[in-house]
Amino acid sequence: MKKSFSSLIVLLLVTFSMMSGKAQASDTLRITSTPDIYNLANLLAGKYNSAIPGMTVKVIEVADNRQAAQFISRGMLGFVSARNYPDIKNTIGWHTVVGRDVIVPVISIMNPALEELRKHGVSAEELLKIINSPHESWNTFVPASENAFVNYYRVNDENIDASLASFLGTSDFNNAVKEVGNSDAVVEAVRKDIYGLGFCKLSSATDLEKQAIKEGLAILPIDRNNNGILDDNENIYNDLNHLTRGIWIGKYPKSLSSNIYAAGIDQPVGEASLTFMKWVLTEGQKYICENGFNDLLLTERQKAVDQLYEAKIYTSAKAEARSPLVVLLVLFAAALILAFTIDAAVGYRRRLKETSAITEGRSDRVFGESAVIIPQGIYYDKAHTWAFMEQDGMVKVGIDDFLQHITGAITRINMKKDGTRIKKGEHILSLIQNGKHLELYAPVSGTIREHNSVLETNSGIINSSPYNDGWVYRIEPTNWHRENQLLFYADKYRQYLSQEFTRLKDFLTEVLDSENKEYSHVVMQDGGEFREGVLSQMGPEIWEDFQTKYIDPSRQIWFYELF
Repeated sequence: MKKSFSSLIVLLLVTFSMMSGKAQASDTLRITSTPDIYNLANLLAGKYNSAIPGMTVKVIEVADNRQAAQFISRGMLGFVSARNYPDIKNTIGWHTVVGRDVIVPVISIMNPALEELRKHGVSAEELLKIINSPHESWNTFVPASENAFVNYYRVNDENIDASLASFLGTSDFNNAVKEVGNSDAVVEAVRKDIYGLGFCKLSSATDLEKQAIKEGLAILPIDRNNNGILDDNENIYNDLNHLTRGIWIGKYPKSLSSNIYAAGIDQPVGEASLTFMKWVLTEGQKYICENGFNDLLLTERQKAVDQLYEAKIYTSAKAEARSPLVVLLVLFAAALILAFTIDAAVGYRRRLKETSAITEGRSDRVFGESAVIIPQGIYYDKAHTWAFMEQDGMVKVGIDDFLQHITGAITRINMKKDGTRIKKGEHILSLIQNGKHLELYAPVSGTIREHNSVLETNSGIINSSPYNDGWVYRIEPTNWHRENQLLFYADKYRQYLSQEFTRLKDFLTEVLDSENKEYSHVVMQDGGEFREGVLSQMGPEIWEDFQTKYIDPSRQIWFYELF
C-alpha cells in the first residue's frame, strides 16, 4: 500500500512539473488606483519593477470609486482607500489591507499639561471646543495646568479635514488656526511650540529609523468614551509599537484611521498578481511610509501572506480543473487523499476508543473542565504544551487538549527544521487558522531531531489527537532533569486548568466589554460553559490579544520559578 502511494505521488509531481514548465506567466500586470492613493500605487509599481526583473506592473488612474469598481469587476487588481470607498467590504469580492492612513493629534513633549493629559486623555468634545475658539487655554483640558492659550496648527489637506469632520461630528472647526504647509510642517511647528496642537499623519510624526515617535513630540491621548479617564483599553499612546497595534485592533478612533486595500473581484490566482501582492505585503512595506502612510505590523503581514498562500492552493485547483488532464490528476489526488483520510479516521476511532472513559458525556458544542483530556504519565507546561520522555531519551512535544478546544480547527502549522537548537520558553511553533496565528513556546531545551511531517499535510490531527498522532517534535533534551521540575504531572495540571478557565473567562469578558459585542454569541452557551472553538469565529485582533494577554504571561511564569 505504501509503495503504491509513493508511486502515485511521484507520478503527480512529475506530471505537474511538466505542466508548470509549459505555463507562460504574463509579463505585465495592470492595476487600477483611485486618485487619492495613485502616488502610492505608482511608487510600489516602480519599486517592484526595479526589484523583480522580467515582471512589469502598470498603474491606471481612474477618476473615482465608481470607475475603480468597474475595472475591478472586470478582473483587474485595484488599490483603493476605505476613507473614500467606505463600502469596499460589501461591494468587492476580495480585499486585503496593505497599509493605513492614520491621523493623530500631536503636542510638544515639553507641554506642561502632558503628564496629566496622559492620565485623563482628551475627548472629541473638548478638542472641538479648543479648536473653535481663539481664546481657549490648556486648562480647558487640564484645569490645574498653566493658563496659556492653545496654538492650533492646521494643514490644508482634504483627507485630514474629512477625518476630523467625522471624528468631531462637524466640518465647522477651523475658526482659529495657524495655517502651515503640510503634515511635516505641523510636526515641526508643534515641536517648537510647547503650547501648540495640531493634527497630522502618523507617518510624519514617526522616526522610521528608530521606529519611534519623533523626538520632542508626543501623541495626544484620546478619551474615546468621554469618561475623563484614560482606561486600560484606551492607553495605547506611550510608544509607537503600542499605538500601531492599538490602531490595528480597534482601540483608536476609527474615523481617524483608514485602511488602504488591494482589492479584486476574486482572490488573486495568476502568478503575476500573486508575486506582486506577496512583495507588497513583505519587501514593499518599507515604501508605504515613504508615501505618507503607515505600514502593517509583522503579524498582519504574515496573516495576509498566509491567506494568499491558502487562496492560491484553492483557486489554482479550481481554475486548472477545466483541463481534462488535470481532471484526471485531480481524481488521482482525490483517491490519495481519500486513502489518507480513511487511515486518519481509523486512527481517530482508535483514539476515541482508548479515551472513552475520559470523554464520556463530552459535548461537541461546548467544553468545560470535564471535557479536557489530561492523560497520565506526561508533563504539562503552563503555556499549554506537553513533554514526554521516551525510552530512547528523546522528548516528544505537542500542544495540550485545552488549547485546541479554544482555537478550534487548525488549518496550518509552522514548524522549525530538524537540527534546530531551542531553549525552554523560546518560540517553537505557530498554530494557524485561516491566517490567524498563535505562537507557542518550548517546554524544554534541546535540539529538534524530528518534526511530525504528517502535520504538514494534515494539520487537523493536532485537534483530533493532540497527545498521540498529533505530536509536533522529538527533541534531544539538554537540561531535562532541571526543566521537568517546572512542569506539571496530570493531577496538578488539572488543578492549574481550573485557574486557566477562570483566566479565560476574564479574558473573554474583557473582549465583550471592549466594543466587541458582535462576539457575544460565540463565547458562552447556556449554563456558563464555553463554546467549542471559541476563538475560531473571532478576528485576528482578538487572537493577537489572546497571545499577549493569555499565552505570553503563562510563558513568563517558569522564569521566575527557576530563579
